[in-house]
Amino acid sequence: MKRRTKVVFGVAAAAVVGVGVVAAMRNGGSNGNDVRTVEVERGAIVDKALAVGQIEPEVEISVKSKISGVVSQEFAEVGQFVRAGAPLLEIKPTPTPLELVETRRQLELRQLELENQRRELARQRSLVEQGLISQDQYETAERAYGEAELNLKLAEERLALLEEGRVQMADQNIDAIIKSPIDGFILEKNVEIGDPVVPLNPYQEGTVLITMAEMSSLIFRGTVDEIDVGRLREGMPVEIKVGALPNAKVTGTLSKISLKARTEDNATVFPVEISLDPTDGVVLRAGYSAQADIIIDRRDDVLMIPERLISISGDTARVTVLLDDGTQEERVIETGLSDAINIEVVAGLQAGEAVVEPPPREIE
Repeated sequence: MKRRTKVVFGVAAAAVVGVGVVAAMRNGGSNGNDVRTVEVERGAIVDKALAVGQIEPEVEISVKSKISGVVSQEFAEVGQFVRAGAPLLEIKPTPTPLELVETRRQLELRQLELENQRRELARQRSLVEQGLISQDQYETAERAYGEAELNLKLAEERLALLEEGRVQMADQNIDAIIKSPIDGFILEKNVEIGDPVVPLNPYQEGTVLITMAEMSSLIFRGTVDEIDVGRLREGMPVEIKVGALPNAKVTGTLSKISLKARTEDNATVFPVEISLDPTDGVVLRAGYSAQADIIIDRRDDVLMIPERLISISGDTARVTVLLDDGTQEERVIETGLSDAINIEVVAGLQAGEAVVEPPPREIE
């Protein structure tokens, strides 16, 4: 009698375990047979390409000097907004002793030349008054005297610039003050008072004194992997994640795709530029690192499942569906857009159905 009681109890326990298996399979859990399911649900599928780069000003200018010397005075600080024409720095010329000697000797020669032309002009005036020379000859002497005056003034101005760094010509003051070429912010100052300055000329690039930018017009500059660049086109919407501002919502539009690739870290990438939309309450700074998701395609409120649940044979996609009675059915489905994690189901499944997870691969 006792033995029969044990058998009945064992059958009842088996029935309870069987119900538990079906319940676990339907709820995406696992059991002794290790069967897992994922429910078909609705959501958004976004196909996007990743660009890595930083926020930069669209217009950035390096301010240089056309004269050599040393920085003698500063008029603006880093971060300050200045108008076009506002003074930035003063450069004090530092001529070599040879340059000074040559310039002073040139001035003396021009003074002697002017004195000679003055005497010659007086002599020509006397001769023309006596009718011994023509009026044209006298006018030639007048022109030579005028040229000598101009040459002397030029020599005086050149010496003043070398010694003092400034000179006045008519109503205009010419000095060695470097002025702002644009309305913008000072991003970086590369020199301090006393630093030497190499001038900009056709033979050398010159010292970068200050870097300026119009911060009202910022863009994203970055690179995209060559795998994705073939799917991109100008005008695509972009969502940007700024590393320093994790909660900021920054959007833009893909504005430029480079025609030439470059190599970075042994990878082939293409430079891109993204125009930023106006931001409300978000202060962007030059140099912020960022990641840009370029939206290639988007489908909202579609049926989707994880792409790992699908097995592909030729052009046919199949999944295994767990039915209400606990049995499994292999089903052919039609797929659509994929974001490499989830994939759109166009036909073959209904919302709420349970798709069986394939068993994990064994590592040999």
